[in-house]
Amino acid sequence: MKLELKNPIVFFDLETTGTNIVSDRIVEISYHKVSPNGREETKTIRVNPGVPIPKGASDIHGITDADVANCPTFKAVAKEIARDIEGCDLAGYNSNRFDIPLLAEELLRADVDIDLTKRKFVDVQVIFHKMEARTLGAAYKFYCDKDLVGAHGAEADTLATYEVLMAQLDRYPELKNDIEALSKFTTQNNNVDFAGRMIYNDKGEEIINFGKYKGQKVNDVLAKDMGYYGWIMSSDFTLNTKKVLTNIKLRNLGK
Repeated sequence: MKLELKNPIVFFDLETTGTNIVSDRIVEISYHKVSPNGREETKTIRVNPGVPIPKGASDIHGITDADVANCPTFKAVAKEIARDIEGCDLAGYNSNRFDIPLLAEELLRADVDIDLTKRKFVDVQVIFHKMEARTLGAAYKFYCDKDLVGAHGAEADTLATYEVLMAQLDRYPELKNDIEALSKFTTQNNNVDFAGRMIYNDKGEEIINFGKYKGQKVNDVLAKDMGYYGWIMSSDFTLNTKKVLTNIKLRNLGK
């Protein structure tokens, strides 16, 4: 099986200090780029997160403070990563809910503002859960008949995810070998921002998805509550959420 590609696609995986998109940091990123001409290349970058790595996280991925003591910060490698994924669609395992939002946060923290909204995202976990409902290790065994050696290492998980998607396309003829179709199949939400604080309604309008204004149009809330924008910007929301809200506010001012 060969992926039918219009754009390059980057399979990637993150190892982190934890699972909080706002406060946790990347300690390792690995990505495997597949180009339409069949060329494949893999890169793994270990990162000093600038904060202690909790023992619980180290127990999972095996990366300790000593391992990253002399590694570059994410800010030092952010432009390199942005260049590598420029113009590419993105794929991963549980990537729509975690890896993509966290990568977007880290890039914004590093003052690297790339527009991911035009990319197509393929979440291999969603395909697996819709078809079989298991874990990556089980998926790798089920689809590829291999044991996942080095699980919870970014590179091992990245390459396994790529192999699993190839096997899924072989196994399920109803899955179209097309990144746009796979992206639609694996997208389970209609989020405006990655964290889902704002969503689109059936008319394509941005709607608040939490708190006292849940269900109300963002435009209406910004118009009637002048302090709402300032509260979001000064509170513990993701940088992506703040950026999206700012873009909506500026768009309204330009009308």
